[in-house]
Amino acid sequence: MESESSKLLCGSSSKVETTTPITFVLLLSTFAAACGSISYGFAVGYSSPAEAGIMDDLGLSLANYSAFSSILTLGGAIGALISGRVAESIGRRVTMWLLELCFIIGWLSIIFAKNIWWLNAGRLLMGIGAGLHCYVAPIYVAEITPKNIRGGSTAAVTFTVSCAFSVMFFAGNFFTWRKLAVIGAIPCFIHVVCIFFIPESPRWLAKIGKGKEVEASLRCLRGDNYDVSQEADEIKDYTETSQKLTEFRFLDLFNPKYAHSLIVGVGLMLLVQFGGTDGISSFAGSIFKAAGCSTGFSSTMMAMIQLPFAASSVLLMDNTGRRPLLMVTATGACLGSFLVGLGFLFQDYQQSKELTATLVFTGILIFPINIKGQGGTLVTLANWFSSWIVTYSFNFIFQWSSAGVFFVFAIFCASIVFFVAKLVPETKGRTLEEIQASMTLLQ
Repeated sequence: MESESSKLLCGSSSKVETTTPITFVLLLSTFAAACGSISYGFAVGYSSPAEAGIMDDLGLSLANYSAFSSILTLGGAIGALISGRVAESIGRRVTMWLLELCFIIGWLSIIFAKNIWWLNAGRLLMGIGAGLHCYVAPIYVAEITPKNIRGGSTAAVTFTVSCAFSVMFFAGNFFTWRKLAVIGAIPCFIHVVCIFFIPESPRWLAKIGKGKEVEASLRCLRGDNYDVSQEADEIKDYTETSQKLTEFRFLDLFNPKYAHSLIVGVGLMLLVQFGGTDGISSFAGSIFKAAGCSTGFSSTMMAMIQLPFAASSVLLMDNTGRRPLLMVTATGACLGSFLVGLGFLFQDYQQSKELTATLVFTGILIFPINIKGQGGTLVTLANWFSSWIVTYSFNFIFQWSSAGVFFVFAIFCASIVFFVAKLVPETKGRTLEEIQASMTLLQ
């Protein structure tokens, strides 16, 4: 097995560097994946601006609404559990159709909701779609893009989550919660249409033994004038070699040789979630209100400020590398959480209301909401389950100690910096085959 792993690494390192063209089909395929991210971003951003309207119209308690908001993450955990098997069994394109079906039915359930059960059913379905999306979208984009733009393309898809999140926050100032749900469903239908015009992932086609279709998919993505034979051979060779290895089972994840990969993937997800990302994004309106800030103005500013943060990650991803960018982002999240905690601490000691409002407003604005990465099924499951813990418990802990919860978030965000510096490898400028092989050889 060791010799086969070595072959994977050596084989993928010996190729000649060429400039790969960026074609219309490649851009359309990336846009299609981005539409799924918009659907996901709308779903995540929906709960905060819709909170007051839903609670008033349907007479929900704080516990009811906390359950409604957090049930998205439970659905995400379900989607994460099946995402890997579904994407490998039916392909990336069909999986994207399936996830959008979950989103569409979920939004319709919320639009016509008469009670909490309709809301929860819709939110759960959307969560399943989100769990599938968080696995298949980055996988699909990474598998269709050349390595020199892979990081930027994946980051661009992630950037659309922040864009959608911001749009939903901004739209919440003008539309009722039912109309917001209608807006949330729009990108789902666009995504469904786009999928008809994009190719299947060449790497997935190689896995299921469709060698001729691998080249057809690559020609579609790279253009008719580009020689895809070298890239096709590389994909086929890697796939054939990897299939000679012993069949992988879930329990094999806990083999000592995979310890480093498992610790990096799961550990990073847990730290990011316990750093408060989803708790803050789900209940930002309540946080601003508790601090004495204007909810409408603060939500609008939050929507505007988050976009430059997300855009910078797209521009810097392939230039600076993933590790430095993640460390800087986590540092910003730590500072933001600390300022918010300090603001509420002053409020507890009955200090200036203006000081509390200023610190909370500033802290939330500099907190980069979308700092999550993506991973395989187990890593994504850890992400969703920890997100559910934070999202469901946030309101209760916030009522108990508004300052304390943000100081805890700051500690976790600070831990991310040290964790990344010590354990997380850089993937800049490396093919998927090189990353997978080298991570195995490092064990």
